[in-house]
Amino acid sequence: MISATFQHLDIPTLDGWLADQRAMTLVDIRDPASYAMGHLPGCRHLDNESVPTLLEQASRELPLVVVCYHGNSSQQAAAWLAGQGFKEVYSLDGGFTEWQNRYPDRVER
Repeated sequence: MISATFQHLDIPTLDGWLADQRAMTLVDIRDPASYAMGHLPGCRHLDNESVPTLLEQASRELPLVVVCYHGNSSQQAAAWLAGQGFKEVYSLDGGFTEWQNRYPDRVER
C-alpha cells in the first residue's frame, strides 16, 4: 500500500499563486479566536466540526494548502488530508506567523 503524502510550500510560492489567482483550497487549522483575529486571504477555518463539510464539498483535484501557526501542526493535518484523497496537498512552511511577518497588509480579518 502506498501512503499518501503532502508537500511543503514556501510563503513566496503561495504569494505568487494568490497573485496569479490560482484555483486552490486554503484551510487554516488554528484555533477559532486566532483565525478571527487574522488569516490568509481566501482561507477558511478548518476544525473537527467543519472537516466533514470540507470532505464533502472540496474538489480533490485542486491544490489544498494547510496553514497553522508555524508550519508544524499543518504537516500532520496535510498528511491526513492527503490520505482522504486530495491529490495535491501542501503544508505552509512558516505558517500564518511567517505570512503575517512578511505581508502584514495581506491579512484578512
